[in-house]
Amino acid sequence: MLLLSAQQRLKVEEIGKRLGCRGQAVREAIHAFEQEGLKCLQAKSRARHDNQQAFNPQAQERLREVLHHSPRQYGYETSLWTLDILAHLSWEQGWVQQPVHRDTVSATLQRMGVSWKRAKSWISSPDPDYQAKKSVAIG
Repeated sequence: MLLLSAQQRLKVEEIGKRLGCRGQAVREAIHAFEQEGLKCLQAKSRARHDNQQAFNPQAQERLREVLHHSPRQYGYETSLWTLDILAHLSWEQGWVQQPVHRDTVSATLQRMGVSWKRAKSWISSPDPDYQAKKSVAIG
């Protein structure tokens, strides 16, 4: 592209036709060469360079705090947190700007150093005599 433009003085559209690409790709290559020189020919990362974390630091702290409470306190009919419930609650509480997937919650918890494992179920009861009754039942 660069040689066709510099040596043969072809127009952008003509270069695109010869090389089988659009004129915009040729323009971008020429502009990159003008800005970066030969560095523009080296492979670059295609990853975005902006912060794409759904949870900002304040939202991460709220997420950490909520894990120490029962989902029932937030209107859910379960006593165990799931990633789906945490994703829904995060959106509902306004901690994130758009609805997030459970994988986003999982990755956020992992970055925060919170290990997420499948919940083990223990039988519990609000009955004050529960421990005594349980030990009698077990023997």
